[in-house]
Amino acid sequence: MGDKTWLPFPVVLLAALLLPRAAGFTPSLDSDFTFTLPAGQKECFYQPMPLKASLEIEYQVLDGAGLDIDFHLASPEGKTLVFEQRKSDGVHTIETEVGDYMFCFDNTFSTISEKVIFFELILDNMGEQEQEQEDWKKYITGTDMLDMKLEDILVSIVTLLKNFFSDVQLRLHLGVYQQHQVQTKQKWSHPNSA
Repeated sequence: MGDKTWLPFPVVLLAALLLPRAAGFTPSLDSDFTFTLPAGQKECFYQPMPLKASLEIEYQVLDGAGLDIDFHLASPEGKTLVFEQRKSDGVHTIETEVGDYMFCFDNTFSTISEKVIFFELILDNMGEQEQEQEDWKKYITGTDMLDMKLEDILVSIVTLLKNFFSDVQLRLHLGVYQQHQVQTKQKWSHPNSA
């Protein structure tokens, strides 16, 4: 009685940090990137989309003087859908046509300060386009590939922690059950000692 099982602090800390996110791990066509945009530069990205899908782009300037950037989103025909100047963040969702959508982050107004930009793409109603979305990964190099590997490691750690805590919980239940069995046996072995 009174025996408690204590988990080492690092295990408890990791569980507290990672398990709330574990419920959110589902296969999806969501991608996020962080990159550095030098002063006086513009960087554009292209996303192929099918008809009547949903494209959501969320961005945020994480570092750099003013924490601002110009953002431009264009349709496959080149029509400007969104143009924002000197914004620190934004979220835009559009229903798509077939074609390549272009979105650009523009830091040409800055002559000194580079910017660190995070953006996330959330692609919904993609139909059979899922395999095509995986094709972009072969063009990723450097730190982007490292980020992807780190995500894979994080998923593995979360799975490992979930299995570990299931095992600990099972062992605790088994220990309580065994302790109860021992006490019951002692109680019936020595009925007059109680």
